[in-house]
Amino acid sequence: MLKAGTACFNEIIKKYENEIKNSKVSVFCGNGKNAGDGFVIARLLYCYGADARIVLVDKEPSIAEPLMYFEQAVNSGVKVEHFTNSGAENGKNTENAENVKENSFTNSDFIVDCIFGIGFHGRARGVFNEAFKAVNESGARVIAVDTPSGSYSSTGGVCANAIKADLTIAISTLKYAHVQPPANALCGEIRVVDIGIPDDCYDSGYAETIEFEDVKNCFIQRDKNSNKGTFGHQLNICSSKKMFGAGVIATESAMRSGAGLVKLMLPLDAFPLAAAHLTQCLFEPALQTVTGTFSKFAAGAVKEQLKWANSVVIGCGIDVNDDTKEITELVLKKSRVPIILDADGINCINGRISIFKEIKAPVVLTPHPMEMSRLISKPIAEIQESRIETAKAFAKENGIVLVLKGANTVVTDGEKVFVNLTGNPSMAMGGTGDMLSGMIGSFIAQGMNALDAAKCAVYIHGLCGDTAAKKLSQRGILVSDMMEQLGALMSRFE
Repeated sequence: MLKAGTACFNEIIKKYENEIKNSKVSVFCGNGKNAGDGFVIARLLYCYGADARIVLVDKEPSIAEPLMYFEQAVNSGVKVEHFTNSGAENGKNTENAENVKENSFTNSDFIVDCIFGIGFHGRARGVFNEAFKAVNESGARVIAVDTPSGSYSSTGGVCANAIKADLTIAISTLKYAHVQPPANALCGEIRVVDIGIPDDCYDSGYAETIEFEDVKNCFIQRDKNSNKGTFGHQLNICSSKKMFGAGVIATESAMRSGAGLVKLMLPLDAFPLAAAHLTQCLFEPALQTVTGTFSKFAAGAVKEQLKWANSVVIGCGIDVNDDTKEITELVLKKSRVPIILDADGINCINGRISIFKEIKAPVVLTPHPMEMSRLISKPIAEIQESRIETAKAFAKENGIVLVLKGANTVVTDGEKVFVNLTGNPSMAMGGTGDMLSGMIGSFIAQGMNALDAAKCAVYIHGLCGDTAAKKLSQRGILVSDMMEQLGALMSRFE
């Protein structure tokens, strides 16, 4: 507790060095062990020069270690208040108990949330619910220790009135609440502090965040005597007359991320539309239906093109009908090279998940929550409440790599689980998924395995969104703006 409280104090000073001294800080503490961190923080802030006070939400501590740090804080001069008068009646260290609610958070500059720790589940009852509401309505800047009170650290769920923080200081490592919705939206800025817990204290079932060095280590230096065949052949079976842009985006992103040759196979009527936007790729116009989608009679040509490819992206903008379902099934069953199944390709196999048992090639599936909902017949809300568990179970059962898109995309092969922290809300628009699929296919064509390719692609894809948003705005960027960043960003990993 002393290490955790001290580390949090140091992080608070780093963040608010010019504001915290002489400010009014209310440290809200529950009656569990998380309160011990709060008592240490309150004492250190008081000694630093802040008007720091402890607000006991329920009662004074009874557990030995928190009690020790509580008494140290009181003996150092830290004032103690009770959130309710009923709590004050049983307390020994109280100032102006009858006015405590007004004193505790009216005009507070900062509130430090140490009410609950990582063990919170269910809902906040009675005085705790009132305290949550009071903190959220206070107008003060809120600093949460480990996780915002009211969030479920092991799932990312939240209870009603869960505290919304401006800064969350995670102890030792990120928890699911920091990276999974809806709790991640309550954390504000997140900083992790190390208190010396060794790696062997963590069990083997953890998830990892995708880090820059992990991505960089997946790229090998390019040989000086390379040619265009060295970096792989990527086949994109994408587009329709009405959605030709999906194939354009997937193809351009594949080229900008390093594939040697990229071929866009698309319906005849989509060919002149796409060709107006692409000059560097190969084209393979295919037989189509009367509505401008892939015809089942294109099957022979598809089989021939599969022989050429080192990776295949199928689904972006192909539409969903009997013919595209037949073409999608053909690719899944006949391909001997890795397949990236996205968008309408995923929708084409709804109700036929058993097809994964017949596939001989590695598959990367890239659903967003609605597509995942259709695949497994579960409500989107249920999927969002258990993104990691849902993705891991589906990937393991079907022997695939799953990329469950959304804020903090999850990548898993059913054993290892990775969470991506790059990206921002500006990417919530049509076309970004097509860009991601093209990148995954490109990295596979260049020699990466499916899991590494997915990890690298989601990380760099998010980085493109972050860079574009900084240069323009979150509301004003287009996929083309992200694409412009891609080529330059690749230099960071070479």
